[in-house]
Amino acid sequence: MARFQVIMTAPGLAPAARALLEAAGCAVHLMPPYPDAKAIATLAREVDADAILCRQGRVDDTVMAAAPKLKIIARHGVGVDEVDVAAARARGILVTNAPGSNALAVAEHTLALILALVKELKPLGAVIAGGGWRGAASAVGDVAGKRLGLIGFGAIGREVARLAGAFGMRVFATTPGAAPLTGAERISDLPSLLAHADILSLHCPLAPETRHLIDAAAIARLPAGAFVINTARGGLIDEVALREALDRGHLAGAALDVFEDEPPPADAALRNHPRVIATPHVAGVTPLAFERMGVMAAECIVAALTGGAIPAERVIRR
Repeated sequence: MARFQVIMTAPGLAPAARALLEAAGCAVHLMPPYPDAKAIATLAREVDADAILCRQGRVDDTVMAAAPKLKIIARHGVGVDEVDVAAARARGILVTNAPGSNALAVAEHTLALILALVKELKPLGAVIAGGGWRGAASAVGDVAGKRLGLIGFGAIGREVARLAGAFGMRVFATTPGAAPLTGAERISDLPSLLAHADILSLHCPLAPETRHLIDAAAIARLPAGAFVINTARGGLIDEVALREALDRGHLAGAALDVFEDEPPPADAALRNHPRVIATPHVAGVTPLAFERMGVMAAECIVAALTGGAIPAERVIRR
């Protein structure tokens, strides 16, 4: 019989991660995609959960209250906005993440979106699909020489800067702290960064102070014809303001891997906007990244349940 009960708030887990958990005596309970807190709490109560491996869905205080044996909530990824960290701290529940696990995957996706926007791949593909060919209005842009503004310069931001530099882009970044930035020029304040950005890419956490960080006023500071890319968290952008800027042509395009509501409603305007490239929050879910996220989270769970040591950089302390 299993010693520990672990809930995975998603329908899949990398085999290597599952093997780690089962070798430590854990039974793993998978859930359908994007469960709500009520569903997670119900399962947590039913199995008397010792740990939650959080990938999709929010783990709030109602979930924690339903699992009196809960010792750890391990994020299958980097961002912890899906977890009520304050409630966990008040209950003495450990919260961990998997820093750097998907950095290269997200950076590659970011560069792919930048190239697709600048090279007009979506509209040109629509021309071909409609039986047309190149005409006077057909044009693709140059990536080399473009000014790329990064909000955030953690593991993902650093990888984006490295890849962008290989394409000849000029990279600027704003980030807390004063450490030198490799591959980017520091700009201390957001308004100045926005004024410098032909392309703006978001790589910061979602927190109360960053929600709608990119609102109508911020978008207005971007140069006319700029592009916006978000592979971080949907709540960083005011989607109404973004759509309005796209509709009036101030922004040339946007690429979104994340949305405020996930999945977004079927009639959401940004799903099929002619100036938007949208992907379903998959930037960090390549096979290699998926395995790394799962294994790092599983390692934290096994350590927490068996008295092992968890690397300090994986423990969320804020």
